[in-house]
Amino acid sequence: MVDIGRMAGREVVALLSDMNQPLGYAVGNSLEVIEAIETLQDRGPEDFLEHCLHVSAHMLVLGKRAQDLSEGRSMAERSIADGSAFEKLRVLVQVQGGDVSYIDDTSKFPRAEYIEVVMSPRNGCLAQIQARSIGEASVTLGAGRAKKSDSIDHAVGLIIHHKVGDQVEQGEPLFTIHANDEAKLAEAREVVLAAHQFSEYPVERLPLFYE
Repeated sequence: MVDIGRMAGREVVALLSDMNQPLGYAVGNSLEVIEAIETLQDRGPEDFLEHCLHVSAHMLVLGKRAQDLSEGRSMAERSIADGSAFEKLRVLVQVQGGDVSYIDDTSKFPRAEYIEVVMSPRNGCLAQIQARSIGEASVTLGAGRAKKSDSIDHAVGLIIHHKVGDQVEQGEPLFTIHANDEAKLAEAREVVLAAHQFSEYPVERLPLFYE
């Protein structure tokens, strides 16, 4: 894709990012939008914020707004700190005919009927959080489509509380399920539990970007 872009006379950069575990904590439509809004207000997950700042720095360089990645990153950080990034989201929603009140008050987003916090079954260091299994569990809950005709439930999803490399204690919150169907909740619980693999030994954290 980089070659195609360059053949078209465009400056192109491809960032190879990690997809072996969920980025941020939220998985699901409303949950992810709320997380994105909180990130623009400097209250989001550290890894998601870092990912956004790094990508923004590259975009600002490609768009000739910054001389280098350091300047681009500083510009992105400043836009979050001074609120201009959040305000730009409000403008984008407004010009597309959206209801900006949802951006200003995220409690208006649909909420699931059942919210269950699942505790860690053991002590250990998280060695793996299988992203594919997490995604499949979110589809089971209704956050995605198994086939084209399926409807989307915007309220359901998952909050994954930890990252690979975290030391977790038995009984500590491991993930939270947002569901509107008890049977689907039970099915998702088993899948997401199995997606968390533990080690007795320290595990290196995964990089956000490989190159």
